[in-house]
Amino acid sequence: MRGKTRVLFLSTHNAARSQMAEAYLRAMGDRYEVASGGTAPSHVHPLAIRAMRESGLDISDHTAKPVKPFVGEVWHYVITVCDEATEQCQFFPSPPSPCVGECQTRRRPAGHRQSATRGFGGSAMTCAGEFGPG
Repeated sequence: MRGKTRVLFLSTHNAARSQMAEAYLRAMGDRYEVASGGTAPSHVHPLAIRAMRESGLDISDHTAKPVKPFVGEVWHYVITVCDEATEQCQFFPSPPSPCVGECQTRRRPAGHRQSATRGFGGSAMTCAGEFGPG
């Protein structure tokens, strides 16, 4: 049996989309070894935690991680979820077939909590969904 496919999701703060995409892909089964990191990590956004809870996944124990520990490791896919991370993370030489994509969060007006959680979940699911089940 071949090894697991290694997937790394990168963002600026590792606060929402990258954390959520990591959780969604982990939930798709054990075919993947998945991680996420940020170029300027902060904290996991409360709306991301809430959106994932609504999806049946708990990321409340996740912490924002820096990119640096992942540099030099072999990743089959490196996926950025924001323009800033794309610009700052051009130093991953190891993917045999690099996959750098964009999964943008739809911005919502302040005060639209329900719409905001849908926006968080939707973009992260799009990122993870590229790998699909099976």
